[in-house]
Amino acid sequence: MTPVLPPFLVGLVAAPLVKRVVKPLVRGIIKTSVGLTLEVRRAAVEASEEIQGLTAEVAAEKMTGSARTRRVKADGEVTAQGAAAG
Repeated sequence: MTPVLPPFLVGLVAAPLVKRVVKPLVRGIIKTSVGLTLEVRRAAVEASEEIQGLTAEVAAEKMTGSARTRRVKADGEVTAQGAAAG
């Protein structure tokens, strides 16, 4: 017959071994997760800045294009693209 060990004795022996193996593993997982989170956050900020830049460019183009297409002559006629319409 095999000797029966109470579960708490197995736990007492296994706990320090598990702690030595699991603690560095969990630490590595957490460190990697934090690193990934920071990288994703940085990428999101860069994307946001790029979108804001594009928005500003389009708004500026729209404003200058709008000013060019709506030139008004002295007598009140509206010209298109800076050329006389009519």
